Amino acid sequence: MLTIRRICFGVSVCWPAIVLAASTAPTTGEQALRNECSAFSQAGIRDCLEEKVENSQKVLSQAEQKMVGTLSKWDEDNRYIRQANAKLVASNKKFAEYRATQCEFSASLSGGAAGDAREIRRLACVAELNNRRAEQLANAASELPLK
Repeated sequence: MLTIRRICFGVSVCWPAIVLAASTAPTTGEQALRNECSAFSQAGIRDCLEEKVENSQKVLSQAEQKMVGTLSKWDEDNRYIRQANAKLVASNKKFAEYRATQCEFSASLSGGAAGDAREIRRLACVAELNNRRAEQLANAASELPLK
């Protein structure tokens, strides 16, 4: 019995740290994404980041679809489900607008850099923001009680 109490106590003490660590896994930022592709030439870096954008778009699309599916199973009145779906559509549209504007700003921080530097910064920004949005949607979906 004492052993069981010790195990339960140990789990109860560690549980918040385990949950926090799992929920705060960082999304790879712009600079880290650029660094991951830095082994290539400038054109290769751009190609590498284009692939990261493509992958992040797939992840985001899957997260959006999962959210729609989760909302359809949400244990809530239909009017709230319809409202949440409409807000999701509006949010997705506003996110795309924000991403475009934010990533143009990020690209502008290249200043007078030559070559593909502006596009490299823009692509890294797009990949990061797509991944962050997917993470946000996944977190929101995980909090909903299902039927």
